[in-house]
Amino acid sequence: MNAGKIIDLLVVGGGVNGAGIARDAVGRGLSVLLCEQDDLAAHTSSASTKLIHGGLRYLEHYEFSLVRKALQEREVLLRLAPHIISPLRFVMPHVSSLRPAWMIRAGLFLYDHLSKREILPGSRGIDFRTHVSGAPLKKSLKRGFVYSDAAVQDARLVVLNAMDARERGATIMTKTRLIAATQGQQHWDATLQSTLDGATTQVQARCVVNAAGPWVGSLLSGALNTSARHHIRLVKGSHIVTRRLFEHDHAYIFQNPDKRIVFAIPYEDDFTAIGTTDVEYNGDPTKVTISAEETAYLCESVNRYFDIPVSPSQVVWSWSGVRPLLEEEVANPSAVTRDYRLDLTDEKDLAPVLSVFGGKITTYRRLAEEAMEKLQPLFSYMKTEDWTSHAPLPGGDIEDADFARFLKQFQQRCPWLPAATAKRYAHAYGTRVDTLLEGIHDIAGLGHLFGADLYEIEVRYLIQEEWALTAEDIIWRRSKLGLRLDSTEIGLLSTWLEMQTRMQTRTQTRAQNRTQKQTQNNSSTGDSQSDRVEII
Repeated sequence: MNAGKIIDLLVVGGGVNGAGIARDAVGRGLSVLLCEQDDLAAHTSSASTKLIHGGLRYLEHYEFSLVRKALQEREVLLRLAPHIISPLRFVMPHVSSLRPAWMIRAGLFLYDHLSKREILPGSRGIDFRTHVSGAPLKKSLKRGFVYSDAAVQDARLVVLNAMDARERGATIMTKTRLIAATQGQQHWDATLQSTLDGATTQVQARCVVNAAGPWVGSLLSGALNTSARHHIRLVKGSHIVTRRLFEHDHAYIFQNPDKRIVFAIPYEDDFTAIGTTDVEYNGDPTKVTISAEETAYLCESVNRYFDIPVSPSQVVWSWSGVRPLLEEEVANPSAVTRDYRLDLTDEKDLAPVLSVFGGKITTYRRLAEEAMEKLQPLFSYMKTEDWTSHAPLPGGDIEDADFARFLKQFQQRCPWLPAATAKRYAHAYGTRVDTLLEGIHDIAGLGHLFGADLYEIEVRYLIQEEWALTAEDIIWRRSKLGLRLDSTEIGLLSTWLEMQTRMQTRTQTRAQNRTQKQTQNNSSTGDSQSDRVEII
């Protein structure tokens, strides 16, 4: 980005909302810089239940508008990113003491018809004596219901939005924090600071977009020195992962006596993810972890349904995140709305700030469109046409959004790749897998094997194309290979990455020294050499 140039938008926050807004804005002709204090999707956006869903339980809270919006987005996103978003069937066992069958049928009827469906099949009743999902359940459970939603690689969804924004002209700066900002009449004067080396960058922006998630309020009262008209409520959601608990490809949605629901979802082929909890949280969002009580709660929840009990000792991994939900006067955290508010300051003769309060991963794209509607009066040159609903995310330009056919063709092109690796590559990178494997025709060409099926070529790709810097970035956000690598292998990966960083730093230092030396030499030879260079 040119020094001294005033940009249109400074987006603060590299979660799904910030990345989605940056992508939409740059595609409309605005100049955009996004800064994120940690890694992309480092917090809330990588700690979801990994679902693109309407939210069946929100119907009980009469959130019909939110559910309709989310159901509409479900089909849109399935087409935009069929490699990282997949249809998933959910099974709900019927327990008459919790909810009557007529209520569930009515809710599923609404769920099927609140929005047009073209990809996903509708709901129906099932008999557990004959349906495949009945095998792991207690024999006292006779009947249930099945309906559709979708699974998503949530952190990759964020990265792909950031990649597309960059390819359209946006500047993406990770490990960069907004530390100060002065609000002028025409623009903001902002100071960004690298969390790696402390270097600062001065930026002038006509508008600041505050998409800081759990930090939206503290950013307003701190660096932006602006009051908030909405407030958020921090709610912790935790999940546990066990070895695979059932052999089929359906997920479960279990009702609990406390009126909450818990999912048990096929995860990364060999595992089952169980979640989520809803717990009030008042601590540091960067230090959120699951408690023993939450682990016990999740095990107890599924044990009401599974024939073979699940114990905390079976947990192989867990994740927790803080959801920044809109503050409401309700006691139960589960009942707090998952909808969002966009607040644009209207102070006369002062540069504006647009703040994002609340939201859920499923509706991020619609949120970005609504943000553009809010900003339209500020930028007369901004394109008004909504475009992201039909523009695939990087790797998502798969013919007819038919991932199964794409995977088969990819495996035929690369028969030397093990089937499991080919499947993982196809799901992670879609059509960009050709960039990943450019010029490679055998396993040896993938380079050093760190463990599982993590090869050097993929690590270098993630560093060069996807802002990965640390082992955690690679094995927990760009992938979930942390489930398959042991501590020694992770340590070797970390050491290799540190060596690459040192080598890159030395290379940059040498280049800077050569540039400085050349500049000094040019100055000592006088104007005649400069004239000669220009003529040549």
